[in-house]
Amino acid sequence: MKARLAALALALITVPAAAQGFDHSHAAWTALLRRHVVVLDGARASRVRYTELVADRSALEAYVSSLAAVTRSQFEGWPRAERLAFLINAYNAHMVQKVLTRYPDLRSVWDFGRFLGNPFKDAFFTLLGQRTSLDGIEQGMLRKPGAYDEPRVHFALNCASVGCPMLREEAYVGARLEAQLEDQARRFLSDRSRNRYDPASGRLEVSKIFDWYEDDWPQDYLARHAALLADDPASRARIAAGEFTLVFLDYDWSLNDAMK
Repeated sequence: MKARLAALALALITVPAAAQGFDHSHAAWTALLRRHVVVLDGARASRVRYTELVADRSALEAYVSSLAAVTRSQFEGWPRAERLAFLINAYNAHMVQKVLTRYPDLRSVWDFGRFLGNPFKDAFFTLLGQRTSLDGIEQGMLRKPGAYDEPRVHFALNCASVGCPMLREEAYVGARLEAQLEDQARRFLSDRSRNRYDPASGRLEVSKIFDWYEDDWPQDYLARHAALLADDPASRARIAAGEFTLVFLDYDWSLNDAMK
C-alpha cells in the first residue's frame, strides 16, 4: 500500500502543470497588467510601461510558458468562454513578448518588417502543440468561420499600437468574458480619437478595424451603438437612422509606450 501511494505521489510530481489544471483566472497575466498598464482618458485608452516590463520579463516568460503547456485536447474540452479568453490573452501576452525582443529600439511594430520579420506572421511561439504566430491566433483560430463568430474580439486584441483598442488592465476570464467584451466595446466606441461623429459634415469617422474586418460586423452594428459614437441626442438619432457618411480614420501604428 505504501509503495502504491509513493508511486502515485511521484506521478503527480512529474505530471506537467497544465495537465494538473490550467489557471483560468489568468492571475499571473493580470498581475503583470496591473503593474505595467497605464489607463488613460477615462479608461478609454491605455499605454504600457515597457521599460519596467523588461525588468519583469521572467514573470511574462513564466506566463507564456503556462500557455504553451496546454494541450489541444485540454483546450478543446473547455467551455467556449474559457477557450476564447485563453486565445485573447495569448495574443496580447505574445504581442508584448514580441515587443520586448527589440525594445527600446522600437518605434512601431512594423519596425520588425512587413515581409521578412512581419510581427503578425512570424511563428515565434508555441501554442496548443504547434508553432504559430499572432495571425495564427487571430485569423486561424479566433476568426475561423463557425469557431467563435465574435466580432468584439477586435476590441480586445491589442497590437501594441496607439491606434489599437486599449490593452485591458486585467486578463480576460471565461466567467466574466461577456461583461469584459461589452466593456471593451463601450470603451473603444466612446473613444473620440478613434470613433467620432461630425454633425457639420454628417461624417461618422471610425477606426480602420471596421474596414479591415468589415465581414465580421453586422451591417447595422454602428447604428445600433449610436449612443456611444456621439455626444448629443441629435447626432445619435442621425447615426441610429443611418444618416451619415462613413469615413475610416488613419491608423496610428506608433508603439503604445507609456514612456514616449
